[in-house]
Amino acid sequence: MTLETWLAFFAACWVISLSPGAGAIASMSCGLQYGFWRGYWNALGLQLGLVMQIAIIAAGVGAILAASATAFQVIKWFGVFYLVYLAIKQWRALPSDMSDESAVRPIGKPLSLVFRGFLVNVSNPKALVFMLAVLPQFINPQAPLLAQYLTIGATMITVDLLVMAGYTGLAARVLRLLRTPKQQQRMNRTFAGLFIGAATLLATIRRTPV
Repeated sequence: MTLETWLAFFAACWVISLSPGAGAIASMSCGLQYGFWRGYWNALGLQLGLVMQIAIIAAGVGAILAASATAFQVIKWFGVFYLVYLAIKQWRALPSDMSDESAVRPIGKPLSLVFRGFLVNVSNPKALVFMLAVLPQFINPQAPLLAQYLTIGATMITVDLLVMAGYTGLAARVLRLLRTPKQQQRMNRTFAGLFIGAATLLATIRRTPV
């Protein structure tokens, strides 16, 4: 991969990562509920899902999944139901009184947060089809493919980790301003609505005929 190609891909990664989506919503939700350091485990899970998607595309399986209406629908509806599940969980999340600086925030288990982020990314067929359309534009078929996909993966993951750190940190700072359980409840329900919105958008996605 030439420097010019990498710079173009690097810029594209920022646009892709900054675009609001289920991953950004999940990151802000975790930052709001658990604070930055605990909530950031979700971002690591998002990257594991991203790694799997890149590996699927590199192996050539991505084209098969994109062409299969059944596989597309299964992945899509799994993603829809999982986002609805997250919405319900966020709606029912118990707030804590942060008027006391020493108040303890809810503790999320790191592995469960990693798994949550992984499922959010890996259950999005739109992302898989999108990358299947975009990534080949930056691949030189005459050069070793493994090195190129490793470069692409490292670039995407680095950029996305930085962006999700921003989303998680922003939400964590907002948490400090939510001093009462009632304020936190309103914010939790706002994020629940965002998850429902993301699920609705995912449900409307149609597979592009190939």
